[in-house]
Amino acid sequence: MFPVERMRRYRLNSNLRDIFSETTINSDKLIMPVFVDETEKSKSAIKSMPGIYRYSLNEYEKYIGHLEDIGVKNIIIFGIPKHKDSSGTSSYDHDGIVQKAIRSAKLNTKLNVIADLCLCEYTDTGHCGVISNGYVDNDKTLNIYGKEAISYAEAGVDIVAPSGMMDGQVGVIRKAMDSNGYVNTMIMAYSSKFASNLYGPFRDAADSTPQFGDRKSYQMDYRNGDEAMREIDLDVKEGADIIMVKPALFYLDMIYRAKQLYKMPLATYMVSGEYSMVKNAVLSGALAADTVNEALVSLFRAGSDLAITYFAEDYIANHGKA
Repeated sequence: MFPVERMRRYRLNSNLRDIFSETTINSDKLIMPVFVDETEKSKSAIKSMPGIYRYSLNEYEKYIGHLEDIGVKNIIIFGIPKHKDSSGTSSYDHDGIVQKAIRSAKLNTKLNVIADLCLCEYTDTGHCGVISNGYVDNDKTLNIYGKEAISYAEAGVDIVAPSGMMDGQVGVIRKAMDSNGYVNTMIMAYSSKFASNLYGPFRDAADSTPQFGDRKSYQMDYRNGDEAMREIDLDVKEGADIIMVKPALFYLDMIYRAKQLYKMPLATYMVSGEYSMVKNAVLSGALAADTVNEALVSLFRAGSDLAITYFAEDYIANHGKA
């Protein structure tokens, strides 16, 4: 009790503050998203996401070399194909853009390679699954997810990351990969992915805006926390190696609850809208540059083990290995 116990002693100067800091950002735990575009000839800026680009395959190969050189250890790949159709068949093409990107990264770098697994970039509807009578058909979509997962595993991916929020997707993907001999390929499940307003810039980047309706029939209602825990529980039982909460900054309570309930690797995704809000505020001078560090720390303080963030490249370039 005051005056014997003075909490400000711990905060007297920066050296003492560093000694007593409880949460650190480990660069090895950051995952950089990369957009590879089969229609791109070089690279193009994503206007709604300052500093983020779509890359042609050639430019992507240069870029991931740069990422490795500065100390990035992990990437997650999103692909934009030339061909889109009602069933997203390009998603499991042996020579598809993501499959090529996986093979290139595994051949030329030591990066841990994660591949997002969904259909929204590959369907002409922009939805994450096959449409039947105006509704996303869960079970027909699962069959395609299985094919997509096998094609990624064949290409050498380390981790597949199903993001479509179809019921049973983790179990179907695990069975498909196991039955084809890919028992060591991990699954990072987008277990509690909310139907958020924060995905707009990503949809510009990945050319994946729904052509009708929305995704609220399969992504989670952002009002529901208990339901999110049920979704996570199902993915754990179906064989997920890593669970995820997405978005991140608006859902720190979900991160905390998930980590308390499930003592297993937990990823979070600081999504495009969260990135753009912070980035634009810093660029405008409205917020200090240290806001980025504060945002990243909040994820790990809440319980995240891994963080997908568009800030990964800049953070690691400026701070190096933790």
